[in-house]
Amino acid sequence: MALEMRTKCEKCETEIAASSEAYICTYECTFCARCTSAMNAICRNCGGELMRRPRPADKTV
Repeated sequence: MALEMRTKCEKCETEIAASSEAYICTYECTFCARCTSAMNAICRNCGGELMRRPRPADKTV
């Protein structure tokens, strides 16, 4: 099952590109780096720890 790559921060609604730095919890709530820092890396929705979201692999081979 692939991650849902959400395109907006759930707190400030800033656009987040798939290759940009973003943070998610186990429920895939998504936040930008600035909001994650302001929330002390704790999800405001579920109280879970926010971890850096993986970026898509570069598909140039």
